[in-house]
Amino acid sequence: MDITIHTSVLPHDDPDASLAFYRDTLGFEVRSDVGSGTMRWITVGPAGRPDTSLLLAPPAADPGITEDERRTVVEMMAKGTYGWILLATEDLDATFEKLQAGDADVIQEPTEQPYGVRDCAFRDPAGNQIRIQELR
Repeated sequence: MDITIHTSVLPHDDPDASLAFYRDTLGFEVRSDVGSGTMRWITVGPAGRPDTSLLLAPPAADPGITEDERRTVVEMMAKGTYGWILLATEDLDATFEKLQAGDADVIQEPTEQPYGVRDCAFRDPAGNQIRIQELR
């Protein structure tokens, strides 16, 4: 069996702010941007890696969840406890400096973790945690 991760999904509550963060701050390519207003589905991904994407989607668009569940998702997003993604880079210090200079919301500076990785963490405009590990 040959299976790979093609797309992961994170919620957004302000598509323009999320687009600016992933495109301008993280340097991701915009692959698609469909919909209008707050009901936009934006696909971004690392430059030169067309096989890996991140879909930024409106959290209230899923017809399979209840109003109570929608409220819970929105509340968790506001607290920064709903979505997160783990990225990797070969030069964590340079990546951290670039993100910090881009006014990203820093929640952890580069740190050597007791479980054997060095990483840092930010929040995107929707409150999603973005952790970046250093490749070794």
